Amino acid sequence: MTISRRNLFKAGLAAGAALSIPSLLRAQESPNAARTVHMVKSAGLTIFDPVVTTTNMTVDHAFAIYDTLFSFDSGFMPQPQMVGKWGLSDDKKTYTFELREGLGWHDGTAVTAADCVASIRRWAQVRPGGQLLMARVSDISKSDDQSFKIVLKEPLGLLPSILCQDLFMMREKDASKPASEAVTANIGSGPFTFNQALAKPGVSFVYDRNEKYVPRSEPSNGFAGGKIVKVDRVVWENIGDQQTALAALQAGEIDYLEGPPADLYPVIESDPNLALEVLDSSGWAYFARMNCLQKPFDNVKVRQAMLHLVDQEAFLQVMSPGPKYSSTLKSFFGGSTPVSNEENTGWFRKGGNPEKAKQLLTEAGYAGEKVVILQPTDWAEGKNTSQVLAAELQKIGVNVELAPMDWGTLATRRANKGPVDEGGWSIFISSESDASRGDPIRAPDLSMNGENGWYGWPKSDEYEALRAQWLIVETVEERRELARRMQQIAWDLAPEVLLGRVVAPIARRINLKGLIGMPDYVPMWNMEKA
Repeated sequence: MTISRRNLFKAGLAAGAALSIPSLLRAQESPNAARTVHMVKSAGLTIFDPVVTTTNMTVDHAFAIYDTLFSFDSGFMPQPQMVGKWGLSDDKKTYTFELREGLGWHDGTAVTAADCVASIRRWAQVRPGGQLLMARVSDISKSDDQSFKIVLKEPLGLLPSILCQDLFMMREKDASKPASEAVTANIGSGPFTFNQALAKPGVSFVYDRNEKYVPRSEPSNGFAGGKIVKVDRVVWENIGDQQTALAALQAGEIDYLEGPPADLYPVIESDPNLALEVLDSSGWAYFARMNCLQKPFDNVKVRQAMLHLVDQEAFLQVMSPGPKYSSTLKSFFGGSTPVSNEENTGWFRKGGNPEKAKQLLTEAGYAGEKVVILQPTDWAEGKNTSQVLAAELQKIGVNVELAPMDWGTLATRRANKGPVDEGGWSIFISSESDASRGDPIRAPDLSMNGENGWYGWPKSDEYEALRAQWLIVETVEERRELARRMQQIAWDLAPEVLLGRVVAPIARRINLKGLIGMPDYVPMWNMEKA
């Protein structure tokens, strides 16, 4: 490969940074380095409860220490995980579940059906699939210590799939907390234990192999199958500066780097000890989420102005190195899913249409209300796109202010429903796998149930009635038709604006093998250092 002078300069910077890495990383080296993996994730971990937040860092943490009743395989089919046997009554309204043998909490107590019932009920308070499920439930109760049942008012064939949607089992005493109150015990029944003694918030977190974990006998397949842990310890290092993180990867101080800067891909590709790997080929859909409860975005015309303002190609330039890894995105349901469609996308225009956006602001009576964009400082793409969006808003006369903070603080603040002068917000940038946008039961931002829904809290009873039908229809064509009708409403309501779709490879040392490639999350079982 030919390396340009620009890339040689970057490589030199990375090498120089490697020489200046603090001895802290070296001091944290496990006694058995060959069976210890050091990872730098895309942002810091500050919230540990996967019910309280949907942030990917938290769910990756949950996949390590908790277990699930069912999990999706690589074909997105639900497979039993903690469940050993399950059955369905003749009238298709009663599901019975029996837990498999060998399930135990990290504190030494046994997993029981009561734990599972409490976990389902807590999760269902806030997750879109759970909310729709509970509207159809007559009863969820344990039959004995190892068995429980879900009794429905009407048949629901998608129930196993719904139970795959980030539903992690917790101890009954933890799952008895309100969904708004974070669980902090970090005691699960999963393949890793959280090492509380070595936890250094803001610096590193340590996960140890759960020696008592009994995996399923099936081969690992997506998030399903046997969760075989092939290392003794995984350390999540918090290195906020990506240049320093890349230097650490080159020096062998870390083994895995999530979200390396796109303009440094050539440096990584030129290093014989490193590899770029795409774990989620569907890519990531980036979007700007607006607060529909507070001015000025409580006015639908101001939200619609955002659709016309955004020039996706300009945003992609700061998120991706070129067309190999990026594309524009118009469909509310993702660009690569079976239900992607072109319904009501007349607003999309190459280069955007700032004059139309300004016209809509005028029609809405925008009076200079402050717009606060929450800017994540430890997530480069989110930081950069926030700056671009602020500049574009300023050009059309919007009074905009960036509020810099780390992602953990942002994840907490975005739950504030109040006005900006009371700690609220107007816009934040986020992303999710393009594949997940094909399922409005799973993707949290594809719900529109007002203050009971995801951050931004858009509300449309018509849309929600259609989303509820998703649970009932059986064919892909029926779902395509539902998606078209829902998208018509969605882009009229405009709860968010798409910024583009990006395939984001991770960087790793070449001796780190076995990473599981699935949308959204990166589980830590199955990987090993060859």
